[in-house]
Amino acid sequence: MRVLILAAIAGVIAGSLLLYGKLGGDVHDDDTVVAAAGASCSAQSDFAASLNPFIQGEVAAVQLADTPDYVGDLAFKDPDGNDVTLADWKGKTLVFNLWATWCAPCRAEMPALSRLQADLGNDEFEVLAINIDSRGPERPLAFLEEENIANLPLYADQSTDIFNNLKKRGVAFGMPTTLVVDSNGCQIAHLSGPAHWDSDDAKALVAAAMGKASG
Repeated sequence: MRVLILAAIAGVIAGSLLLYGKLGGDVHDDDTVVAAAGASCSAQSDFAASLNPFIQGEVAAVQLADTPDYVGDLAFKDPDGNDVTLADWKGKTLVFNLWATWCAPCRAEMPALSRLQADLGNDEFEVLAINIDSRGPERPLAFLEEENIANLPLYADQSTDIFNNLKKRGVAFGMPTTLVVDSNGCQIAHLSGPAHWDSDDAKALVAAAMGKASG
């Protein structure tokens, strides 16, 4: 009986160690994936620099990333309240925008972002607008309805952690904040402040970010 008890205890310990190792391995694997993605983004410096001819006119204030940064780990909520990260959009080039109803320039900019999505949105490109109002979805939902913005769903981060994260990375200094993100989740350009995102200049920049520049 004593042998059986000791064997059972040993089995429990072994199982616990296996589970701990698996969980620890998952975390380690996640860190490894992020680190590898970061290294891959760093290698995109030449591509980011190649966008310089398109930083003009209505998007002249956009700043190219000297060293593109992986932003696939940025977390927020989808319209159904589910947790998502930017990595869920892997394969798409993004104009990734942070906005709030208390931000007048953000409100003024949203219709242009909506038109950009209407004009260019497809399987390879999306305008992804994240609301950072901290008091619930009522005001941003009302604003989107009032402005007849039906093609930009309410993604949100009521904690504002996403803005603070980008501030620490040196790419968010005010509102609105917009990132141009390539299909691998690399931030290749950013802008603090509004722009006419439905302009020909903005569309040319988006095409270049997708690798479809005509000149």
